[in-house]
Amino acid sequence: MSLDRAVDVYLRHVAIERGLSQHTLAAYRRDLATFAAWVAEQPGVDSDGADRAGGSAVVADVGRLTRADLAGFVAHLATRDGSPLAPRSVARMLSSVRSFATFAAGEGWLPLDPGASVRPPKAPMRLPKAISVDDMERLLQAVDGDDPVQLRDRALLELLYATGARISEAVGLSVDDVTTLASEDDSDDLDTDVAVVRVTGKGNKQRVVPLGSYARAAVEAYLVRARPGFAARGPSTPALFLGARGARLSRQSAWLVIQAAAERADLTDHVSPHTFRHSFATHLLEGGADVRVVQELLGHASVATTQIYTMVTADMLRDVYQTSHPRARR
Repeated sequence: MSLDRAVDVYLRHVAIERGLSQHTLAAYRRDLATFAAWVAEQPGVDSDGADRAGGSAVVADVGRLTRADLAGFVAHLATRDGSPLAPRSVARMLSSVRSFATFAAGEGWLPLDPGASVRPPKAPMRLPKAISVDDMERLLQAVDGDDPVQLRDRALLELLYATGARISEAVGLSVDDVTTLASEDDSDDLDTDVAVVRVTGKGNKQRVVPLGSYARAAVEAYLVRARPGFAARGPSTPALFLGARGARLSRQSAWLVIQAAAERADLTDHVSPHTFRHSFATHLLEGGADVRVVQELLGHASVATTQIYTMVTADMLRDVYQTSHPRARR
């Protein structure tokens, strides 16, 4: 089977069997296209045994892929002239190629999995960047107002900070994903009820995250006073957050909302949608939350992914100690 044909089969498999998002599928497609193009440029052997200047026999038969091909591709990405990729980018592309190679071996197209022993270059550890509680308060106040756009933007930002949802998860929410659970308290006080959000994460895995009182109030104000006006301008859609024309708010539009709010709040540090997720996790841990609870709220498959945030808080404690303790300063 040709390499291009094998890639097409693999992409259909992961789209159907693993339920990957269009964004993730597009990334896989780009990575594997880059790999196939590189393979095609490598010296190969013609049917008569003579060396060719370019065009590999691997292209004609996926079964010819070897560990050397994957290792050579990694070396090429890390050292290519003019635009070498950072270790994290190399690791991401290798992950796509290794996943494809494992699938090919499982289908019997390859006798062995050539990517099993290929390792990406080691990337330096980068701690997630969160902003302080005070800066987050300034950021949220920057979208305060009573017109429909301000009500929507405030609801979006409050929800991002209250849930730690990824931006794709937030704009993918439907109205029915926000629900109120009755409290076990027998009183009629509605303030004792708990609002939750059903978030659909990677691999269509769902998790339920509580919605704090500020976010709940902001979302309710948007649903009552702003969303009906947006919905009247476009086709009927269950989407929670709508754009000016009544369609589901896009990731790009949500990113622009965040950038505009950061500028109005005069925040000099780079603020991205993931800043809300990082700040959510960091502030919870600083407040005493258990790391496994934070893991569940973030939707991480492994607690090891969440534990990086404990290093952020440890760094903060070290900095405070070094600047405050009289015997820690020189």
